[in-house]
Amino acid sequence: MPLIGTIANSSARGFGGLRSFAPATFTVDYLVVAGGGGGGGFGGGGAGGLRSTVTATGGGGSLESALVLTTGINYTVTVAGGGTPPTLANFLNAGTNGGNSVFSTVTSNGGGGGGGYTNAGQNGGSGGGSGEPSGGTVGTGTQNQGFDGGLGGNIGFSGGGGGGAGEAGNTDGGAQGGDGVAISITGSSVTYAGGGGGPTEDNPVQIGGTGGGGDGSRQQSGQNVAATTGGINTGGGGGAAFTNTLLGANGGSGVIILRYPDSRTITFGAGVTGTESSPSGGYKRATITAATAGNVSWS
Repeated sequence: MPLIGTIANSSARGFGGLRSFAPATFTVDYLVVAGGGGGGGFGGGGAGGLRSTVTATGGGGSLESALVLTTGINYTVTVAGGGTPPTLANFLNAGTNGGNSVFSTVTSNGGGGGGGYTNAGQNGGSGGGSGEPSGGTVGTGTQNQGFDGGLGGNIGFSGGGGGGAGEAGNTDGGAQGGDGVAISITGSSVTYAGGGGGPTEDNPVQIGGTGGGGDGSRQQSGQNVAATTGGINTGGGGGAAFTNTLLGANGGSGVIILRYPDSRTITFGAGVTGTESSPSGGYKRATITAATAGNVSWS
């Protein structure tokens, strides 16, 4: 019995005095937002797909489950850029989709490019808005990531707003991008993944959705107002074009935010741009703003 007691005491103390042993596995909450779609030749870009285990996820879906990870293992991370608008020579075509963002086994789909004058809105995390002023075909969103784009022509001579993570395009008015979703993984509420606005003629309602959606272009009373890009690291869709002098805009880049026990420390691999917060409320948070097939690990 004394020998057993000595072994147990030695194991608990180690060689340097009393210490505790944290388990090799731990739980990580995540927010993974993809790149927003580029604004098209008349349809707003859809927001990047949004998947989250905190507060809410995109598309009105059920909150996702946290991942159980292991120390010392490399986990893949990719933070995608936004899609692009059509070129000047093809300014009435559809925009391109944003890229997919990835954390471990979780993939959020890039936002759908906004539709062209005769091209459908593209499918994606959230769908691109319809390009045709008379209606056309909207891009569809991905289940549990984002909503569909909006139809063109609901108010005046206008294209459709891109879908957002929180609502479809045009929900708050013709040509408006759908709003994103407010997430509190950082400890503060921040809105991500708003859809890009469609363009209008003599109509002021062309704004992007809350959460980084870019504004669509506008021609009103002889005044030309250019489209704006989706917000950086929000996954917002780009605003749509109206004419060959009012071109569409890029979608916003995505972001990955991770929350884990404050007993853990993250290591960012080569090519990964990220920061780790100080401990707060029992957690640390890592915000990754750029990564191309990089990796992270914990100790």
